[in-house]
Amino acid sequence: MSNFPPTGAAVIAQSLHSLGIRTVFGLVGVPIGEVGEACMAAGIRFIGMRNEQSASYAASVHGYLTGAPGVCLVVGGPGVVHALAGVSNASENNWPLLLLAGSSERYLVGKGAFQEMDHVGLLGARELGVKLATRPGCVEEIPGCVRNAYRAAWYGRPGVGFVDLPADLIQENLEEEEMEALKNRVVPAPPRSEGDSRRVKRAAELLRGANNPLVIFGKGAAYGRAELAIRELVGRTGIPFLPSPMGKGVVPDSHPLNISSARSAALKNADVVLVLGARLNWMFAFGSVPKWSPTAKIIQVDLAAEEVGRNQGDPELSILGDINLVVPQLLAELHNFKYAGQFVKQLEASKLKNEAQIQTLESKTGLPLSYLQAYKVIRSTIDSLSPPDESRVVLVSEGSNTMDISRTAFPIQSPRQRLDAGSNGTMGAGLGYAIAAHDVYNANVSASQRKKIVCLEGDSAIGFSAMEIETMARNKMDVLIYVINNGGIYSGVADSSEEYAQKQASTLEGKWDLLGSLRSSSLTYAVRYEKLAEACGGLGFFVNTPEELREATVAGFKSDKVVVINVIIESGKDAIPNFGWNAAPKPKRKAKM
Repeated sequence: MSNFPPTGAAVIAQSLHSLGIRTVFGLVGVPIGEVGEACMAAGIRFIGMRNEQSASYAASVHGYLTGAPGVCLVVGGPGVVHALAGVSNASENNWPLLLLAGSSERYLVGKGAFQEMDHVGLLGARELGVKLATRPGCVEEIPGCVRNAYRAAWYGRPGVGFVDLPADLIQENLEEEEMEALKNRVVPAPPRSEGDSRRVKRAAELLRGANNPLVIFGKGAAYGRAELAIRELVGRTGIPFLPSPMGKGVVPDSHPLNISSARSAALKNADVVLVLGARLNWMFAFGSVPKWSPTAKIIQVDLAAEEVGRNQGDPELSILGDINLVVPQLLAELHNFKYAGQFVKQLEASKLKNEAQIQTLESKTGLPLSYLQAYKVIRSTIDSLSPPDESRVVLVSEGSNTMDISRTAFPIQSPRQRLDAGSNGTMGAGLGYAIAAHDVYNANVSASQRKKIVCLEGDSAIGFSAMEIETMARNKMDVLIYVINNGGIYSGVADSSEEYAQKQASTLEGKWDLLGSLRSSSLTYAVRYEKLAEACGGLGFFVNTPEELREATVAGFKSDKVVVINVIIESGKDAIPNFGWNAAPKPKRKAKM
């Protein structure tokens, strides 16, 4: 290990390297600084972040993008508490994450040692969804603990494995021959299983007999690398499809059977729905009326038995198994079936109407810019620099409106090239995601294989992790960041500095008025976020007009530095926040007898 001394820290690094890990995200301090150095000496890239939240977010999405556990290294106590954000995010999204944390010496437990905390007890709490939380009792147990936590995070339903690393074990000295004996064993890829043949046959019968069949797929399909199987399913059967936000690209958005533009009509009228690697949670209105037909037959395909039958899913129709194996089984049962019904034609009117509305809003003129005006300029400019069919752009988006509106404004042609808040609706993950994506797609590849990482950040969202711009600059990551700046959470209160100053003064005088003062959701008008990039050696642009935005996009896309383009858009001060995903009807109360 490049002459690194044989210590417990070296054993940890050697264990990670033996498992095939080549990148670790983290924030070092006592006692895990030595582990970070040992990782680097072992040939593992250590990406030092500015906050444990961002580090844990980066590691969790690294697991999603690579299909194997991402690794995060943090200090004990408050470091673990900060990293719980990524633990929750990984658990909710079912992404594999291995979290390693330093802790106080074993012989000081219960004495009030520095940053002392019962990490195993905390991470072992059922509510956090951690699959295995463990602590080695001696140096010799470190490889086994790391391997078991890594395997637990990866196998079955992906999630989180945790290893607590006491300071005295990290610092323990060993002999060279002892190091050789402590090398870890490789963990093979998780075993996969086909679906029950009887259930597969029943699903095929339902699809063949459907009047309005629909295929839904989510980020589970993207994580499982099921794009080839699902593309064959759609192509051979002619069944229309609807992707989840991070399922976009499993089948190209440009495919004629993509009915995302008629989502509401498709869900309400589908009579047989095949759900592949997606959950019937808030993103799909729980599979419930009034968004869905009350008579719809829902066939879930999932590797987690606890997921099938959830909400309105039918456990008797669902199939437990790996999508990559179940879909070919379905195709074999469907034989040469080709859907010839009218469902796609019925949806066409709704699809064209909704697309026309978007085009009208995109074509609006005048200042300040709207979301869709800005997105049209960004999309068309980037497409001219990197044709969409080459799939060389990875889009990261976060911030409520910034993210939601971008889902329709930016078509995705390849899987795992759109990252957003996910099942947990996590704000603050965007820049960590971008750092992980840059590592996955651009480390050790030729120039022709590189992908441009593009972030769309709301001005609220970027506040969670803005200092990770320095992490990008330090690691020579040419990430292009747009801050979509409306001066508030959801919406701002002013479209000029004068209007903002008047409302600010009223608020500071203790006056509250719905239209005349700042709101609880207000942020400062036109904050100069682009200066953060300049302060770190990157490029910054402050833009108000389509021409300025177009010129900044060209320069930013071509730059080899981190770039922040600060886009001033309309405040939306007169708009009422409305989120379709938050419109689930309350159950009717039963009449008292």
